[in-house]
Amino acid sequence: MKLGIVGSGMIVRDLLSFIHDIPSIELIHISGTKRSEDILKDIYEKHGFQRYSTSYDDLLNDKEVDTIYVALPNHLHYQYTKQALEVYKNVILEKPLTSTIEEAKELMQLAVKNKVFLWEAITNQYLPNFYKIKELLPTLGNIKIVECNYSQYSSRYNAFKEGNILPAFDYTKSGGALMDLNIYNIHFVVGLFGKPMNVEYYPNIEKGIDTSGILILDYDTFKCVCIGSKDCKAPLSNNIQGDKGCIHIRMPVSIIEQFDVFMNDGVNQTFNKNKDVHRMYEEFVAFENMYQSNDYKQCYNMLEHSMVVAEIQTVARRKAGVIFPADNQTQL
Repeated sequence: MKLGIVGSGMIVRDLLSFIHDIPSIELIHISGTKRSEDILKDIYEKHGFQRYSTSYDDLLNDKEVDTIYVALPNHLHYQYTKQALEVYKNVILEKPLTSTIEEAKELMQLAVKNKVFLWEAITNQYLPNFYKIKELLPTLGNIKIVECNYSQYSSRYNAFKEGNILPAFDYTKSGGALMDLNIYNIHFVVGLFGKPMNVEYYPNIEKGIDTSGILILDYDTFKCVCIGSKDCKAPLSNNIQGDKGCIHIRMPVSIIEQFDVFMNDGVNQTFNKNKDVHRMYEEFVAFENMYQSNDYKQCYNMLEHSMVVAEIQTVARRKAGVIFPADNQTQL
């Protein structure tokens, strides 16, 4: 895979901290804005890129690049990815996939039409501990309650309260707690249980954005609560409760460093199948493996999963009155 990157924020720094451990991924081109040129040049020099640019067109027209990693604010995901897919570039798109389900469906249709890869970069779907949880689900008996809580006080919330609205708290940039933190919970639950029957969202809204909120997913035979908060914090706890036992995760489901199984008969176990690597490592290994083996089927299967997640967040926001500019283009 010959990789180009658009963006130079923290998530790009995370990627570059481990990407050299996947030698079959070659860093070719990093692109950004004129304003970030000094940062781009520094990254280019330190990490062995062949070139950098301050024009996205330069990256799109780079014939050596076959895959573009889009690491930009949420509201830019759709347009930048669409442009890449139109010129037959594969795309790794940071979560959340897009601002709306309509945008997500359009990108998927374009990827399939042009027979290119489109991956949503979402850590938990590729972690060995996630696969192990999926394997152990039947041992819990009939699932009754699922609860996920990702509450992390954001330093940007202080600025937000003072009137300095950064992208994470800007409804015009598709920000908010649902899109930033609760999206991990949604991916986790959908990856284990599929599409719910009904979705409701009860957010705390300030200045048009959800700074925290409670998402209710109804799976008929069991109920799920997903909490995402950027305006307050709490000890993190995630539980899958069945009538024979419970799986308990003491950290965000974005990383799942380990988990406990507590059975009704008193047998308790702690599991950790993850490797001692960066949380993003496994997803990029999976993308590279699909790329090398031309496994479009697996890629598009994962995209179907992403469509369910995109639909949940879209329906939830619209019901609750958290509206992005992209929502005004089309409605469900």
